[in-house]
Amino acid sequence: MTLSQLKPGESATIVRVGGEPSVRTRLMEMGLLRGEPVKLLKYAPFGDPIELLVSGYHLSLRKHEASYIDVEREGFRVAQ
Repeated sequence: MTLSQLKPGESATIVRVGGEPSVRTRLMEMGLLRGEPVKLLKYAPFGDPIELLVSGYHLSLRKHEASYIDVEREGFRVAQ
C-alpha cells in the first residue's frame, strides 16, 4: 500500500520511496527513508495535503507525492 492510502491515526513503516529521481531525492531529503516509521495525523479539509509525523516532526505532503511512498502498516506484512 502507499502512504496516501493510510487513514488518520494509522502508523506504518516506509518500504520504498519511488517516483522520478528528482522527486525521490526531495522526499528522501525530507526524512522519508526506507525503514523509517511514519504516522498519518490528518487530512486537510478537502483531503489534500496530508499531515504526517516522521522523525519527530510534522510534515505536509500532497497526496500525489505520498502515492510514491510504499509503506507497510503495523501488524501487516507485504507479500514479496
